[in-house]
Amino acid sequence: MILKASLVTGITAWLYYRSAWAVPFLTPVWVWYYRNLERECVRKKKQQFLIQFKELIQTVSSALNTGYSIENAIRECQKELRLLYSEKEPVSRELMILVRELRMQIPVEQVIEEMSERVGLEDVESFSAVFVTAKRSGGDMIAIMKNTAGQIGDKIDVRREIQTILAAKRYEFKVMAGVPYAIISYMSLSFPEFMKCLYGNVIGIGVMTLCLIVYMGAYYLGSVLTEIEV
Repeated sequence: MILKASLVTGITAWLYYRSAWAVPFLTPVWVWYYRNLERECVRKKKQQFLIQFKELIQTVSSALNTGYSIENAIRECQKELRLLYSEKEPVSRELMILVRELRMQIPVEQVIEEMSERVGLEDVESFSAVFVTAKRSGGDMIAIMKNTAGQIGDKIDVRREIQTILAAKRYEFKVMAGVPYAIISYMSLSFPEFMKCLYGNVIGIGVMTLCLIVYMGAYYLGSVLTEIEV
């Protein structure tokens, strides 16, 4: 992300000012773009974990139906998901922590609560609340887990479909965001004499700075519209 933000900042300095000296003055652009990349990365990781979490609760629910206790169902879930996901995947790391804590004789409801606190996602917290209530009240764990797994699974599927639609809009936005850079590059290569008046003088620098500010404002507005939380 650091390299990508630095590359965008360098290209911006060359296209808008034709000077490497402009790079330090564009530090706010670097910070702003880097934070956008961070938010995008976090959003993708959350979406990825929710898909994996859906597999987790469905696998645990299936194990309960075959007669496993909840503790053994979690252990069985780790064995099955190990075939699908590498140890580096978020769900694999969480399952490893769950199984380790269960071996330490920590109550399963406490283990699930701690997982929801670590992850910090609404769907995981909802699952934790239902699970802990069912476990402590002595309810029909199999029926409750099956119902909860179905509801949360459906909710995650709906979110996934919405994210798929938004992904197309985000791609269109990224293409449109690159158009001004493409236009300036084309004009600079095709009509260098026409563009020359915009560089190396106060008026030109002012015009290009104004264009950059307008562009950043439009980019910010577009990023807000395509970053809808679902």
